[in-house]
Amino acid sequence: MGNLRGPASEGMRPIKIGEENQMIARTISSVLALTLGLGAANADELIIGSQIPLTGGLARVGVGMNEGIQVAAKVFNETHGQHTIKVITIDDESQPAKAVAAIEKLHSQGALAFTGGYGSNIIGPASDAAERLGKVYMTSGGVATELSHRGLKTFFRIVNAAGYAKAVAGLGDALDLQSFSLIYSTRESTQEVAKLLEEMWTAQGKKVTMHPFDPSIADFKPVLHKIKLQDRPDAIAMVGYENDYVGIIRAAKVLKPDVKAILGTWSLATPKMWQDFPDLVNYTYGTATLSYPAQFSTAEEQTFAEAYKEMFDKEPDYLGTFGYVQGLLLFNAVAEAYDAGTLDSGGVQDALRKAEHNTLIGKVIFDESGDNTNFAHRMAQHQDGSIAIVWPKENATSEAKFPAVPW
Repeated sequence: MGNLRGPASEGMRPIKIGEENQMIARTISSVLALTLGLGAANADELIIGSQIPLTGGLARVGVGMNEGIQVAAKVFNETHGQHTIKVITIDDESQPAKAVAAIEKLHSQGALAFTGGYGSNIIGPASDAAERLGKVYMTSGGVATELSHRGLKTFFRIVNAAGYAKAVAGLGDALDLQSFSLIYSTRESTQEVAKLLEEMWTAQGKKVTMHPFDPSIADFKPVLHKIKLQDRPDAIAMVGYENDYVGIIRAAKVLKPDVKAILGTWSLATPKMWQDFPDLVNYTYGTATLSYPAQFSTAEEQTFAEAYKEMFDKEPDYLGTFGYVQGLLLFNAVAEAYDAGTLDSGGVQDALRKAEHNTLIGKVIFDESGDNTNFAHRMAQHQDGSIAIVWPKENATSEAKFPAVPW
């Protein structure tokens, strides 16, 4: 009864019950180890560092971008199959020095590449730090031309100043506006867009009066008083950030200059601005890629929208769209370089540069400087709680309400 197999064959001894149990256990253990090992090889976790303003003066735009990056990670992980993305996020508190520290810390935590960033003055030093580490830095939050003229090999962005200026100028043409008071922050990126607009409008024979302001300014009534009494423009154009827009429009509502339209750039035509300042932003115009409520038609757009709704219980806006696009482009490039074994030899940047990328904002084509040469923006208008794309005509979801101002 001690043997399982009866008499032993020649050259073999009987296997006792205890020995067989041990052999079975070892076999099962080996198979499990092999199976788990193969699973790990086919589902490696790739770490991406996200340096982004979640507090401070740029928190509103940073949060929107962050939402898009998180949705990109979710979509990648659910559709890629072979690898998973883990995003480690550090709040840079809207401060350049803390952005650099964030990049260095994320590197120490194993980040293979970096995304996020908002404000050219913050992105500049942060992407310099990434270059020193030899790792790609991908953003949609900085438009200053100088960012792509530093000779960096690892810097990439999907937006630029020219794409914003063309959109604002294009809407001005469509509305047949002939004179502008242009109020702009003296930060590098905002000043550059303002100068581009001045050049475009002046070349067309339009009148442009420039009103630069220090980013620390809190009271815009003196400049609005000057605009009302001296400039007498068709429109007020603003190049700044959310807090700037709020201050400018508040002053305009008090002084009520006789203008036909108020135009802005980034971070104005967003659902969040309507939610927080409905009395200020109605009928204003700003850059946007999506209407609100958003209209999606392609399978990729629907996947994005459904994932966004599931994660954040709201419709995506253009900040989230940009975050999604920059995130997904980077995740795919890192995965491609990882599979090719070229992470440490320029494989991520090669993957980004070598092809045209079809995205939710159209084709993205990176040149040697890391700039998206195909970037073109749209203009949208707050219309009583919705946001309508009004320029260019082929992308419009509604006609502009014009002339119209918040008061």
